[in-house]
This record gives sequence, C-alpha cells and structure tokens, in this order.
Amino acid sequence: MPEAQSLDPPHDCPVCPRLAGFRADWGQREPDWFNGPVPVFGGSDARLLVVGLAPGLRGANRTGRPFTGDFAGDLLYETLIAFGFARGRYQARPDDGLTLVGTAIVNAVRCVPPENKPTPQEIGNCRPYLKAAIAHLPKLDAVVALGKIAHDSVTRAFGLPAARLAFGHGARHVLPTGITLFDSYHCSRYNTNTGVLTPEMFRAVFSSVADHLGSRP
Repeated sequence: MPEAQSLDPPHDCPVCPRLAGFRADWGQREPDWFNGPVPVFGGSDARLLVVGLAPGLRGANRTGRPFTGDFAGDLLYETLIAFGFARGRYQARPDDGLTLVGTAIVNAVRCVPPENKPTPQEIGNCRPYLKAAIAHLPKLDAVVALGKIAHDSVTRAFGLPAARLAFGHGARHVLPTGITLFDSYHCSRYNTNTGVLTPEMFRAVFSSVADHLGSRP
C-alpha cells in the first residue's frame, strides 16, 4: 500500500490500474469533466468529517467536488445546511458558492470505480489519503461514515480491525483518539428509493452529530 505524501492524490494517480484506466476512458469520452481523484472539500478547521464511498460517475467525477452533481448530494447538502454544517444554496455545481461550516467531506476511494464498486485492494490503496485527510484536521471531533465501506475504512484508518466496531445505521463509536464515529446508510438514490434510508433517518444522524458538537443552529 503506498504512503500518501500529500492530502490529495495527483490528478493522474496511477496506483490502481483499473481505476486509472476507467478515468482515462471517460476522459476521452468527456474531456470537459474533472475525471480525476476528487480532493477533500472543506477547511482544516473542521470538527466534522463526512466520509463517503467513492465519486459518482456523473457526480463528483464530473464536477470535481464530493457529492456534487448527483442525487446523493441533494440529500447530503440539504441536510448539512439544515443543521448549520454548510451555508449557501446547493446548485449541484462546484461554483455554486456553497461553503462548509466546520465540516469537511472526503471519499474513502478518491476515484470513480466501475459500477460504483471499488475492490478491497483499491480501498486499501486509497486509505493513506483518508489518513492524511484525518491528520489534516486537528480540531476533528466527529466523523460520519456513509455506508459500511466508509465505516470500515475509517475504522482501519484509526488503526482498528474493521470487525472491531460493527456498522449500523444510527450507531456511534468512540475511536481510540476520542473522536466519535457516527454511522449512516449511504444517501444514494438506491437506498432512498428502496426505503433503506429515509430523509428523516438521515437527518436523525446529523441531529445527533449536532448535539454531540454543540453546534445546533
């Protein structure tokens, strides 16, 4: 597994050949898209880190900002704004002026994977960049993991076996550093359309986070 030398991978990161090839293919099809590892969104003063799975093909892979341009971003940013973790109006583009408030967002895997399914090796290859994102936040007090893959990657980034802390929607875990990990089902269109996750369930997680941080608007 490579060691991350910076907060974000280079735009032409070659570490995962399958993902690099997929990016290159879409770069030829859609040369105006971002088509690269999506960087962290948010400043180093964040007390909350939201960790997703990977960029969506026509979402962050197109726009270059996490959760921007697909359905998952609609629910995530609406919820962040409602609880004071973001300010402005989300318009599904990176120049919409939306800003995060004491919050940062990153994906466990920075590059778009085919069929939204990264391999275990690809997840592991990208974990040094997740560790770098965490280390970049000295005030970090809470992490929200969107889905089991994000949960497992966060757990391992903190030096724990993935099986040590069981994923469950609404669960919370205190990590060895004292940071609290909150679990949520991913806010994907599939999960919301099938009723696995409702907007009310999603808001309940962030309500708990807001109470934990003492930052409810």
